[in-house]
Amino acid sequence: MGARIGVLALQGDISEHIEAFKKAVRAFGSEDSVSVIPVRRPDEVLLLDALAIPGGESTTISRLIEKNNLYTPLVEFEGGIFATCAGMVVMARGVDDPRVHPLGLMDYKVIRNAFGRQRESFEADISITGLDHPFHAVFIRAPVAVHPGNGIKVLGTIPEGIIALEQDRFMALSFHPELGRDPRLHIRFLKNCGLL
Repeated sequence: MGARIGVLALQGDISEHIEAFKKAVRAFGSEDSVSVIPVRRPDEVLLLDALAIPGGESTTISRLIEKNNLYTPLVEFEGGIFATCAGMVVMARGVDDPRVHPLGLMDYKVIRNAFGRQRESFEADISITGLDHPFHAVFIRAPVAVHPGNGIKVLGTIPEGIIALEQDRFMALSFHPELGRDPRLHIRFLKNCGLL
Protein backbone atom coordinates (compact mmCIF):
# COMPACT_ATOMS: atom_id res chain seq x y z
CA MET A 1 0.00 0.00 0.00
CA GLY A 2 1.26 3.47 -0.87
CA ALA A 3 1.43 6.61 1.24
CA ARG A 4 -1.82 8.17 2.45
CA ILE A 5 -2.34 11.90 2.93
CA GLY A 6 -5.49 12.93 4.76
CA VAL A 7 -7.29 16.26 4.79
CA LEU A 8 -9.24 16.87 7.99
CA ALA A 9 -12.74 17.18 6.54
CA LEU A 10 -14.66 18.86 9.35
CA GLN A 11 -14.96 22.40 7.97
CA GLY A 12 -13.00 24.71 5.68
CA ASP A 13 -11.01 24.39 2.43
CA ILE A 14 -11.19 20.61 2.19
CA SER A 15 -11.55 20.03 -1.56
CA GLU A 16 -8.97 22.75 -2.31
CA HIS A 17 -6.37 20.99 -0.15
CA ILE A 18 -7.14 17.61 -1.70
CA GLU A 19 -6.60 19.08 -5.17
CA ALA A 20 -3.43 20.95 -4.10
CA PHE A 21 -1.87 17.77 -2.68
CA LYS A 22 -2.87 15.79 -5.78
CA LYS A 23 -1.19 18.46 -7.91
CA ALA A 24 1.98 18.25 -5.80
CA VAL A 25 2.02 14.45 -6.08
CA ARG A 26 1.44 14.60 -9.87
CA ALA A 27 4.37 17.00 -10.23
CA PHE A 28 6.59 14.12 -9.08
CA GLY A 29 4.81 11.39 -11.04
CA SER A 30 3.86 9.73 -7.75
CA GLU A 31 0.08 9.60 -8.21
CA ASP A 32 0.15 5.79 -8.29
CA SER A 33 1.91 5.53 -4.93
CA VAL A 34 0.28 8.36 -2.95
CA SER A 35 -3.44 8.78 -2.23
CA VAL A 36 -5.16 11.89 -0.85
CA ILE A 37 -8.39 11.38 1.09
CA PRO A 38 -10.82 13.30 3.31
CA VAL A 39 -10.68 12.26 6.98
CA ARG A 40 -13.45 12.62 9.56
CA ARG A 41 -12.98 9.78 12.08
CA PRO A 42 -10.31 8.79 14.63
CA ASP A 43 -9.74 5.39 13.01
CA GLU A 44 -8.98 7.07 9.68
CA VAL A 45 -6.20 9.16 11.26
CA LEU A 46 -4.36 5.97 12.27
CA LEU A 47 -3.99 4.96 8.61
CA LEU A 48 -2.29 8.19 7.47
CA ASP A 49 1.30 9.19 6.77
CA ALA A 50 0.47 12.91 6.68
CA LEU A 51 -2.50 15.15 7.41
CA ALA A 52 -3.65 18.65 6.46
CA ILE A 53 -5.67 20.80 8.85
CA PRO A 54 -7.25 23.32 6.48
CA GLY A 55 -8.28 26.91 6.86
CA GLY A 56 -11.82 27.66 7.94
CA GLU A 57 -13.16 28.92 11.26
CA SER A 58 -10.82 27.95 14.09
CA THR A 59 -13.41 27.92 16.89
CA THR A 60 -15.65 25.67 14.79
CA ILE A 61 -12.80 23.34 13.81
CA SER A 62 -11.63 23.12 17.42
CA ARG A 63 -15.17 22.28 18.60
CA LEU A 64 -15.62 19.65 15.88
CA ILE A 65 -12.27 18.05 16.71
CA GLU A 66 -13.56 17.54 20.27
CA LYS A 67 -17.06 16.47 19.17
CA ASN A 68 -15.68 13.83 16.77
CA ASN A 69 -13.21 12.41 19.34
CA LEU A 70 -10.25 13.49 17.22
CA TYR A 71 -8.29 15.47 19.82
CA THR A 72 -6.19 12.62 21.22
CA PRO A 73 -5.61 10.90 17.83
CA LEU A 74 -4.34 14.21 16.42
CA VAL A 75 -2.07 14.94 19.40
CA GLU A 76 -0.65 11.40 19.17
CA PHE A 77 -0.39 11.36 15.37
CA GLU A 78 3.13 10.36 14.31
CA GLY A 79 2.96 11.61 10.72
CA GLY A 80 3.43 15.09 9.32
CA ILE A 81 0.83 17.84 9.70
CA PHE A 82 0.34 20.68 7.22
CA ALA A 83 -1.76 23.42 8.84
CA THR A 84 -3.11 26.54 7.14
CA CYS A 85 -4.88 29.60 8.58
CA ALA A 86 -7.35 28.10 11.12
CA GLY A 87 -5.13 25.01 11.12
CA MET A 88 -2.23 27.20 12.26
CA VAL A 89 -4.40 28.37 15.17
CA VAL A 90 -5.30 24.79 16.15
CA MET A 91 -1.65 23.62 16.03
CA ALA A 92 -0.39 26.29 18.46
CA ARG A 93 0.69 26.00 22.08
CA GLY A 94 -1.53 28.95 22.99
CA VAL A 95 -4.29 31.03 21.38
CA ASP A 96 -5.72 34.46 22.24
CA ASP A 97 -9.26 33.03 22.27
CA PRO A 98 -10.44 30.72 25.08
CA ARG A 99 -13.01 29.09 22.75
CA VAL A 100 -10.17 27.35 20.90
CA HIS A 101 -8.65 24.26 22.53
CA PRO A 102 -5.31 24.07 20.68
CA LEU A 103 -3.49 20.82 20.04
CA GLY A 104 -0.21 22.26 21.34
CA LEU A 105 1.81 20.41 18.70
CA MET A 106 4.02 23.38 17.77
CA ASP A 107 5.70 25.72 20.23
CA TYR A 108 4.28 29.15 19.41
CA LYS A 109 1.35 31.31 20.37
CA VAL A 110 -1.10 32.69 17.85
CA ILE A 111 -3.20 35.82 17.44
CA ARG A 112 -6.42 35.04 15.57
CA ASN A 113 -7.73 37.50 12.97
CA ALA A 114 -4.53 39.53 13.25
CA PHE A 115 -5.45 41.66 10.24
CA GLY A 116 -9.08 42.34 11.14
CA ARG A 117 -12.32 41.16 9.60
CA GLN A 118 -13.08 39.57 6.23
CA ARG A 119 -12.87 42.91 4.38
CA GLU A 120 -9.23 43.24 5.47
CA SER A 121 -8.32 40.03 3.64
CA PHE A 122 -5.57 40.52 1.08
CA GLU A 123 -3.03 38.88 -1.23
CA ALA A 124 0.72 39.50 -1.25
CA ASP A 125 3.94 38.12 -2.69
CA ILE A 126 6.00 36.99 0.29
CA SER A 127 9.50 35.65 0.81
CA ILE A 128 9.67 32.13 2.24
CA THR A 129 12.98 30.66 3.38
CA GLY A 130 14.08 27.95 0.96
CA LEU A 131 11.98 29.12 -1.99
CA ASP A 132 13.88 30.71 -4.87
CA HIS A 133 11.23 33.34 -5.64
CA PRO A 134 8.30 34.91 -3.73
CA PHE A 135 5.17 32.95 -2.97
CA HIS A 136 1.82 34.53 -3.82
CA ALA A 137 -0.16 34.19 -0.59
CA VAL A 138 -3.87 34.66 0.08
CA PHE A 139 -4.67 35.93 3.60
CA ILE A 140 -8.31 35.57 4.74
CA ARG A 141 -9.01 36.66 8.33
CA ALA A 142 -5.51 35.37 8.92
CA PRO A 143 -3.67 34.74 12.18
CA VAL A 144 -0.04 35.46 12.97
CA ALA A 145 2.29 33.50 15.23
CA VAL A 146 4.25 35.06 18.09
CA HIS A 147 6.81 33.83 20.65
CA PRO A 148 8.17 30.81 18.74
CA GLY A 149 9.96 28.37 20.99
CA ASN A 150 12.97 26.11 20.59
CA GLY A 151 12.91 23.91 17.52
CA ILE A 152 10.68 26.25 15.53
CA LYS A 153 12.06 27.40 12.20
CA VAL A 154 10.51 30.70 11.08
CA LEU A 155 10.05 30.53 7.31
CA GLY A 156 8.29 33.84 6.69
CA THR A 157 7.34 37.11 8.35
CA ILE A 158 5.58 40.32 7.46
CA PRO A 159 5.38 43.47 9.63
CA GLU A 160 2.35 42.14 11.52
CA GLY A 161 4.10 38.94 12.62
CA ILE A 162 5.20 35.41 11.72
CA ILE A 163 3.22 33.84 8.88
CA ALA A 164 5.08 30.58 8.18
CA LEU A 165 6.75 28.09 10.53
CA GLU A 166 8.24 24.64 10.39
CA GLN A 167 9.09 22.16 13.13
CA ASP A 168 10.31 18.72 12.16
CA ARG A 169 7.39 17.08 10.32
CA PHE A 170 5.00 19.99 10.91
CA MET A 171 4.37 23.11 8.81
CA ALA A 172 2.01 25.93 9.82
CA LEU A 173 1.03 28.81 7.53
CA SER A 174 -1.24 31.76 8.25
CA PHE A 175 -2.28 32.01 4.60
CA HIS A 176 -3.99 29.72 2.09
CA PRO A 177 -1.49 28.08 -0.32
CA GLU A 178 -4.23 25.73 -1.52
CA LEU A 179 -6.08 28.65 -3.16
CA GLY A 180 -3.28 29.43 -5.62
CA ARG A 181 -1.56 27.50 -8.37
CA ASP A 182 1.85 27.23 -6.70
CA PRO A 183 2.47 23.76 -5.22
CA ARG A 184 5.91 24.51 -3.76
CA LEU A 185 4.89 24.52 -0.08
CA HIS A 186 2.82 21.36 -0.42
CA ILE A 187 5.82 19.74 -2.16
CA ARG A 188 8.22 20.95 0.53
CA PHE A 189 5.99 19.51 3.25
CA LEU A 190 5.69 16.13 1.50
CA LYS A 191 9.48 16.00 0.99
CA ASN A 192 9.98 16.77 4.69
CA CYS A 193 7.71 13.81 5.47
CA GLY A 194 9.67 11.55 3.08
CA LEU A 195 6.63 11.05 0.87
CA LEU A 196 8.16 12.47 -2.34
